[in-house]
Amino acid sequence: MKIEMNKYPVYRDSGVEWLGEIPEHWETLKYKIITSVFNGDSLNDSQKKKYESEELNDLPYISSKDVDVHFSTITYNNGLKIPKENIKLKIVPKYSAILCIEGGSAGRKIAFTEEEVCIVNKLACFNAKTKESSKYIYYTLKSDLFQTQFRIAMSGIIGGVAISSIKNFTITYPPIKEQISISNFLDCKMSLINNTVRLKEKQIELLKERRQILIHRAVTRGLNAEIKLKDSGVEWIGEIPVHWEAVSNFAQFKERNEPGNESLTILSVSIHTGVSSEELSEEKNIRGKNRIDDKSNYKHVKINDIVYNMMRAWQGGIGAVHVNGMVSPAYVVAEPTGNIDADFFEYQYRTSGFIQQMDRHSKGITDFRKRLYWNEFKQLKTIFPPLSEQKDIVSYIENITIKIATAISLKEQEIEKLKEYRSVLINEAVTGKIKIV
Repeated sequence: MKIEMNKYPVYRDSGVEWLGEIPEHWETLKYKIITSVFNGDSLNDSQKKKYESEELNDLPYISSKDVDVHFSTITYNNGLKIPKENIKLKIVPKYSAILCIEGGSAGRKIAFTEEEVCIVNKLACFNAKTKESSKYIYYTLKSDLFQTQFRIAMSGIIGGVAISSIKNFTITYPPIKEQISISNFLDCKMSLINNTVRLKEKQIELLKERRQILIHRAVTRGLNAEIKLKDSGVEWIGEIPVHWEAVSNFAQFKERNEPGNESLTILSVSIHTGVSSEELSEEKNIRGKNRIDDKSNYKHVKINDIVYNMMRAWQGGIGAVHVNGMVSPAYVVAEPTGNIDADFFEYQYRTSGFIQQMDRHSKGITDFRKRLYWNEFKQLKTIFPPLSEQKDIVSYIENITIKIATAISLKEQEIEKLKEYRSVLINEAVTGKIKIV
């Protein structure tokens, strides 16, 4: 992505292969010349417990999880604060840049402090020796010049860069007055871009909520807005069309306990996408080998069955079967006793109201020990419209799903282009490819 803006009148070779030319009057220096670079201090669990505090005068203790990777914001109010009295931890001054230097977010999580803080040892502070340079240095950390050096210097199993290496990274260094102009320009642009990205992300969330609302209304009220309604007798369902029924699951399903066989594909149930139509690869399923080795207890499933994960039903781990296969013994298979459209029931079972119903009837003290057994599932109330209406509702939901997915995809593409523009703008400004007036 190219940005059409003013250029400097004269450029010179920077001497850095991946940087190219820079404005003639700019310098290339090492970070250690212009900033103090140091990492933070680690706390063990007992120390963290000791420093759990909401005291306003204490210093927030910031870890990498408190730095937002997309918007470079910091969560200061995280419940951990270090008392100023007799403090032994290093203090990051107000208006300093911080960078994650180790782990999966190394080089990606970058932020600018608006108050004094203490930081974990996986974060590094860049405290400018000339305070007017503080924000400019922060933006250089996001540039291709810094990021390229960081990637080259990474080492170790979990990935990280030593402070000693970072101190010797090259930085483009214009006169202070230009640094201030560049920082002010980027502050303004970043605010506009980030606000637009947040707005589009909010629009995506609203589209997802809209889809759920339309699905809930379709599976509980049908598609005819003029139809006469009656009380279903079930709190989460409310009113339903007068010719529909709300019945217990045992009225339309029975438990299928047929054993699987070696020729059948092993299917899985996701809380996000329902029942798979093919077997997961070993790369996607770390337990794949164990599953393949022992199939003796696996259950046969057939097209139009409903399958749910006993341990994750309360999270939405339920769906319709579209191919013959077999599933884990940790799953329950519900076989329809009559002619139904299983997709209709999947849409119904994955609504928030029904998921809450499954949650209430799951057995277990804690969330991770909850189980929804067949004896509980068969008692749950389900809406049962005529088959023709089930099929019409499924077609309607599939249609709105496609439309909303298309709208979401367009929003996501717009967000990616904005993020790309944000990145290019920072890089071009701090390397002198464009002149900020």
